[in-house]
Amino acid sequence: MQTIISIKYWVLIVMCSLLLSTSVGAKEAYLVQLGDVVHVGLPGEESLNKNFTVDVRGGIKLPEVGSITVVGYSELELKQILVAALQPVYRDMSGFSVYVAKKQLMVNVMGYVKAPGHVTLPASANIQMALIAAGGLRTGAQLDKLQIRRNGTSQVFNYKQYLDSGDSSILPNLQPLDTLFIPASPMVGNIEVEFDPAKVASGGDAADRLAIKVFGEVHRQGSFSFNNKTNLVEFLMKAGGVTRYAGVEHIRVITDGQPQLFNLKNYLDSGNITLLPELKPGATIFVPKQEEQIKTGANVVYIMGEVFKPGAFEGKADATFMDILANAGGPTRFAESRQIKIIKASGEVMSFDLAGYTEGIASAQLPSISSGDAIFVPEKTDMNEKSWLKVSPNRAVRVIGEVVRPGRYEWANEMSLIDLLAHVGGPTSRADTANIDITSPDGYGALQQYTFNLDNFIKQGVAESALPVIRAGATIRVHDLPSDPSDNKAQWVRQSAAKSIYVFGQVGAPGRYMFTEEMNFLDILAAADGPTAKADIRNIRINHRGTGQARVSKLNLALYFETGDEHLLPEIKMGDTIYIPERNRDWLDKPKEVTVRVLGAVNKPGRYSYDDTMTILDLLAEAGGTVSTAYIEKITVVNLSCCRSQARTFDLAEFSETANFSDLPVIRVGDTVYVPDQRNTTMAKARVGLRDVFELVSLASLLGVL
Repeated sequence: MQTIISIKYWVLIVMCSLLLSTSVGAKEAYLVQLGDVVHVGLPGEESLNKNFTVDVRGGIKLPEVGSITVVGYSELELKQILVAALQPVYRDMSGFSVYVAKKQLMVNVMGYVKAPGHVTLPASANIQMALIAAGGLRTGAQLDKLQIRRNGTSQVFNYKQYLDSGDSSILPNLQPLDTLFIPASPMVGNIEVEFDPAKVASGGDAADRLAIKVFGEVHRQGSFSFNNKTNLVEFLMKAGGVTRYAGVEHIRVITDGQPQLFNLKNYLDSGNITLLPELKPGATIFVPKQEEQIKTGANVVYIMGEVFKPGAFEGKADATFMDILANAGGPTRFAESRQIKIIKASGEVMSFDLAGYTEGIASAQLPSISSGDAIFVPEKTDMNEKSWLKVSPNRAVRVIGEVVRPGRYEWANEMSLIDLLAHVGGPTSRADTANIDITSPDGYGALQQYTFNLDNFIKQGVAESALPVIRAGATIRVHDLPSDPSDNKAQWVRQSAAKSIYVFGQVGAPGRYMFTEEMNFLDILAAADGPTAKADIRNIRINHRGTGQARVSKLNLALYFETGDEHLLPEIKMGDTIYIPERNRDWLDKPKEVTVRVLGAVNKPGRYSYDDTMTILDLLAEAGGTVSTAYIEKITVVNLSCCRSQARTFDLAEFSETANFSDLPVIRVGDTVYVPDQRNTTMAKARVGLRDVFELVSLASLLGVL
């Protein structure tokens, strides 16, 4: 029995706990508010499966059924209301669901804000977040009297105190449809203008006849209320301070109709408060504009020329040249920093190379500057400057000839010949860079002459120490390359004979051509437009001059093109002569020792050129072949040798049957080939004689019969 009672007791406890949890859950159920986002879901219906925002009227607008009020309902109640509204339109509502997707507040922010109107905020938002959502406060808002209006009542709170302390309990909590109103400060006038609190605080009162009037070279001129504890410096600070053009040494103060001068610079240098003038109500302070004055004194140093701020500067005992130059703003872009002049108070003139000093290439130390000295920074010589008088002869070099900008240029010892050529724009396209003439004085003033090959210097990569030494007063001349000799022979005198090659004979453009050591025979032949169609390229002659004795070499250019052997090309030196003869020239131009004579019964008997690659068949073919009456069985070849001459016969008819090339006779230049005629043989003569006898007998018999 006791066990049954205990079971009933525990069942009662469980039921009470369930009822208690249900009542607590009912109290904590969230009710939909304005601005919340409600998600409605119904499978298969795309128009319903999305979020809906609760509008200011407390409803959401659903498709097919229109607007339905949802404010003040829990999610369970909201589902029942929506199912009842959608049941007539949608048959299957078994999968319908609804819940609050996002909790938000909708409040109205009005008054002195940048964007007044309805704003939607998170449910946990406060007053500061609402102000930010409305664009922030405008300048001139009254921060200590913000208002919250709710259900016809208004609550005033101090937002400035919250900003000062950070105590969030000062700010009231926001509820849906609250109106937050921000009033304007009384300091804002009745006319809408840009409000500046700083101007309000220091603008003064122009209507006050006892105010202190400040004008002249100050930033904000005006009238300022008089105060016995405010001195002249404080009134100047209220006026925004003096401008950069103010003459602070001659400030004028009028008090009770009596003018007096005030030197603000002396007061600031000494700090003596007794120097401040006494101000009375209605006083006037005028700050004049600084006038141009000639500055002199015992500690003045002058700097002029191409600096940013030329003028007279107060010098100090420990001030250096660099200090003074830096106070003047430094040299400008047009300053010639290599020729700075220091004019001493005694009249002595010194030169100083600032660029060389900063680069560490000048050994001179900084010049000492004393009171009364003057520093002059001259103007840099322009590339287009017409006058040469700005550069003295002991600082100039002359560049003439085939360069882009020939002329007279300033020279520094750390420069080289390459620097100078680059400065003048470099050689032109017609410049002869292999022969640059340089005339430069040596250390004793005597002129030295050099010839510099810029091409070799660049191609061989020679060190700059091998460059010729250039000093001020030097002259550099860059020659031009000769023009086409077939077009302008008047310019040949400008080309040295020691740098020329002479080309004559059967070439496209015979003449005198520029030659360098890097060129060869083919370069010169190509420059002369190559051999003509009549040229005999197998018998080219090269006359080598300048060797102290006569020497002529022969070149078979055709053999070179056939074999490609570079050793066949002769070595050409400057001053040599190349002659290319004509192929069909006069017989007297060819000695008999270099030809072969073909005589007899051939179509074109004559003298023919011959080499070791040819045979008697080549000679007969070049002579047009034998005639029809030629006696080819006994062709005679007369050999000319150093010891004795000999003759041998050759049977061409037998060779045509056997084709034995070993039977061909050996022929050398100077030999003679004779092809006899059959009419000159004994048998032919006997046959002709016998025919004559028969003709006479026949004639005699005919006459006897007649």
